[in-house]
Amino acid sequence: MNAHPWFYRLSLVATAMALCVVVLGAWVRLTDAGLGCPDWPGCYGQWDVPNTDEAIAAANQAFPDTPVDIGKGWREMVHRYLASMLGLLIVGLGVFAWRQRHRPGQPWRVPLLLVALVCFQGVLGAWTVTWQLKPAVVTAHLLGGLTTLSLLWWVTLRSNQMGGGGRLSRVPGLGAFLAIGTLVAVAQISLGGWTSTNYAALACNDFPACSLGEYWPEEADFAEGFVLWRGLGVNYEFGVLDHPARMAIHLVHRVGAIVVTLVLGGLAFWLWRAGGLGRTMGMAVAGALALQVLIGIGNVIYNLPLALAVAHNAGAALLMLVLVTVFHVRQPVARP
Repeated sequence: MNAHPWFYRLSLVATAMALCVVVLGAWVRLTDAGLGCPDWPGCYGQWDVPNTDEAIAAANQAFPDTPVDIGKGWREMVHRYLASMLGLLIVGLGVFAWRQRHRPGQPWRVPLLLVALVCFQGVLGAWTVTWQLKPAVVTAHLLGGLTTLSLLWWVTLRSNQMGGGGRLSRVPGLGAFLAIGTLVAVAQISLGGWTSTNYAALACNDFPACSLGEYWPEEADFAEGFVLWRGLGVNYEFGVLDHPARMAIHLVHRVGAIVVTLVLGGLAFWLWRAGGLGRTMGMAVAGALALQVLIGIGNVIYNLPLALAVAHNAGAALLMLVLVTVFHVRQPVARP
């Protein structure tokens, strides 16, 4: 049997909303609006953005280091409003799943895990602001958002047994290959988050070389580029690293892209060889991978246009959704 029909519908809505939150969060970060509201959960001490002369003057007096920018403030607050709505929906799904847990085919463990995860995401969101865009926290917040999206999609698929769970369960070696491919993809997404939060996306401005025809510049400072914790009290907006450290981060991200392309390209071929549904899944993995690689190259060639930069984050989300779908069609139906 399937889960309760309304649980399936609500989980589908939550998945779509989570995708919007992830993409909107990328847009907020890439338009330098992450500190559009310097406090949390409100904005300059109120629940919306100051927009009158009196309110703006009071806000600027209370937060002299971060004068009001109405556009940035609203981008940040819209993201918070939508994320809050998603959090409430996930809590509702958790309650619904627990009450329906005795129904055959009703997932309930993952929905309860999602409730804990979204609460932690709220903490990371607060730290993102109060710790002034600390790269380790912002990267963790990105990974938490993609994990939330992936688990919601998993719950949605298992709720309605979409795609015929278990139809690829007998493909030899697929489980190990899929696990490795997913770990490599997550590692690369983490590197992408680290690259973005340290403002290193254009540290190498040539392609395929890094800079001035050099593929591996000697001045790249890997030790400085990968210091994960630098203490509190530092404003990381626009980055604090010098160019050699940012170049090192960018280079590692490029190497990661090569590794991901080889591993997921191999996974796509492995699936394609299985025929039937495996061929469809293989084409989906290959398509999502190719799209992400092309967007990444375009970001360098065209000097990081906002639309492509946001699309790169959306592409990472799409790739994770495809991998979760492959897990679903491989996982037997018996244990939702």
